[in-house]
Amino acid sequence: MYSSNKEFRIVEKLNDSLKHLEGKDDSISLSKEIKAEAMNLGFFTCGIARAGTVDKVTSSHILHWLADHDNAGMDYMNNYTEKRLNPVLLMDGLKSIVSVALNYTPSKTLPKDQFQLSAYALGQDYHEVVKTKLRLLAEHFQFKHYRVFCDSAPILERYWAEKAGLGWTGRNHQLIIPYAGSMFFLGELFLDQELDYDQPMKNRCGNCHRCIDACPTHALRKDQEIDANLCLSYQLIENRGELSEKAKEKMGNVIYGCDRCQLACPWNRFAGPNQIPELQPREELLKMTKKDWENLTVEEYRKLFKGSAVKRAKYAGLMRNIKAAQKTSEEIKKKKEDDHTEISNS
Repeated sequence: MYSSNKEFRIVEKLNDSLKHLEGKDDSISLSKEIKAEAMNLGFFTCGIARAGTVDKVTSSHILHWLADHDNAGMDYMNNYTEKRLNPVLLMDGLKSIVSVALNYTPSKTLPKDQFQLSAYALGQDYHEVVKTKLRLLAEHFQFKHYRVFCDSAPILERYWAEKAGLGWTGRNHQLIIPYAGSMFFLGELFLDQELDYDQPMKNRCGNCHRCIDACPTHALRKDQEIDANLCLSYQLIENRGELSEKAKEKMGNVIYGCDRCQLACPWNRFAGPNQIPELQPREELLKMTKKDWENLTVEEYRKLFKGSAVKRAKYAGLMRNIKAAQKTSEEIKKKKEDDHTEISNS
């Protein structure tokens, strides 16, 4: 028995404090286990952020970017803005966002004298590869209420990866992981329980602007904005109309996507090739010649890119890109021949 109500209240507070500490210890332990299992599943890194509304600076930036129509023809980005800025609206009871990164730096590449695809598109469709691994992560801990995402919902993936301490967003608008680079797929596991949260890291781009200098169409602006309409990746993947003249001029032999801002980044010197079976390119793809691409039929396209992200561009879009790349190649070849003839005659 307690001698007074005051003594009872003191003991009660001490018990509450002990319970809180025990709960904190449990969340720290679980967070460590989640990260360890994420690594076992093949993720390169994993971090955890407290769910909540996106900060005012980021929110204002997104709204202005959309208002200025810098999202080009990607009208879907105008949808679900409230959810994009507040992920709690995507899942009842959301408390924690587990962010993961999966390396896609290629171990094999297409022959340099043939048409090229962006590195992320060489293997199977990353959406399902990442989400499958995230489901396995959730099932391992028998979470009852969760959701998994990979570029499949209105979520600011790089923002939450930053909050979870995975890296920082560079001037090329890619998440940069120190001593690993930016060739990573990002994914999220939403959970309805408190965990131990990581801290964001400092941006370490410094005064470097190699990515901006490397952008062939000047889509990356010095005010750290990006004009999607100028971006080669947008033009060669998302654009359903004619390619812009600038895109035709600068695409070179790339027929899907563009990696130039990433290849220019010094941090990607540390990138190691991925060893994930699902992300390895098929032998049929590696053997494709320019002639094979030019004569590609709908049936061959479907077979070659079954379960691939390249289907995003659709057959018509890919063939449009191939024809444009071939025409540009022929024009460059003719100009070189004309220049050689002019020099010989002078």
